Amino acid sequence: MASPGSALKSAWNRGADLLESGAWRNKTVLITGGLGFIGSNLAIRLVELGAKVTLIDSLIPDYGGNLFNINGLEKALHINLSDIRDRFSMEVLLQNKQVIFNLAGQTSHMDSMRDPQTDLAINGAAQLSLLEQCRAVNPTVRIVFASTRQLYGRPQYLPVDEDHPVDPVDVNGINKLSAELFHRLYHNVHGLSTSILRLTNTIGPRMRIRDARQTFLGVWIRQLLEGEPIDVWGGEQLRDFNDVDDVVDALLIAGEHEGLSPSPYNLGSSETISLLDLARMMISIHGKGNLNIRPFPADRKKIDIGDYHSSYARYQQATGWQPSRSLAHTLERTLAYYAEHRNHYL
Repeated sequence: MASPGSALKSAWNRGADLLESGAWRNKTVLITGGLGFIGSNLAIRLVELGAKVTLIDSLIPDYGGNLFNINGLEKALHINLSDIRDRFSMEVLLQNKQVIFNLAGQTSHMDSMRDPQTDLAINGAAQLSLLEQCRAVNPTVRIVFASTRQLYGRPQYLPVDEDHPVDPVDVNGINKLSAELFHRLYHNVHGLSTSILRLTNTIGPRMRIRDARQTFLGVWIRQLLEGEPIDVWGGEQLRDFNDVDDVVDALLIAGEHEGLSPSPYNLGSSETISLLDLARMMISIHGKGNLNIRPFPADRKKIDIGDYHSSYARYQQATGWQPSRSLAHTLERTLAYYAEHRNHYL
């Protein structure tokens, strides 16, 4: 009987092979939310791997899509400016695709509380429509759905694994959970090939920095580069972060691994850091900057989850994936990217 260590090594070898074997060459791929932060980084990697890539994005100003994210690659892939809520466009785009990376969504927790109906339409109803259309026009497609750690709510223990109770603290988390359940149901009942990855805080080049709709860290980067104090709410909260390139690795492995169950699977990091120490690390890497520490605003405090970091052991055991980029490395390359390109993101 193989030892757990040898099984994990075998899983890692399978995952590495999927990224290096040419498995993506000429494969037809659709990325929903493809002009956004994670979608564009994934698209760039897929183009490099020789895939035939189609991006769909609504470019709604509040949702993070940015044409500059694929600057220089416009002729290497196909871009469809449409909305996943448009079932007529989706029916055409879903046909003849071998893999769908389902990344489109409304990501702002505060926006979901201010406008719950729109969040439901994008993160709930549109997800069900996509799956139903796949069942009708492309039932053999492989679907990887990007979910979120937010649906766990306030952790009862750390690190949070997939057996942790699910108790969302906002509308966004409830709707993302419903989308997960739709993906699992369509696998179990209709035989669609689906897998669900629950992402933790993902950071890196091409994320939204004009506001906090995507991540608070984007705002911190903007403040740092513009010479403003980093605005830290509280500061004692612990978090983990994944480099977007590590997340792209995880998505690609799931996309090629057709035998992988829906699960869901947490991503995450073995590095944890308080928000205050994170801000200090950013200032140290940048070489200058100041902090403005203040209490949590009342409306944000109601949906803050406190300390959070994930266990990614289940996904590591299944595929061999593990994060390989350090937080310091990620912050350094991210700050360098925006120092050069920030005018395209403000």
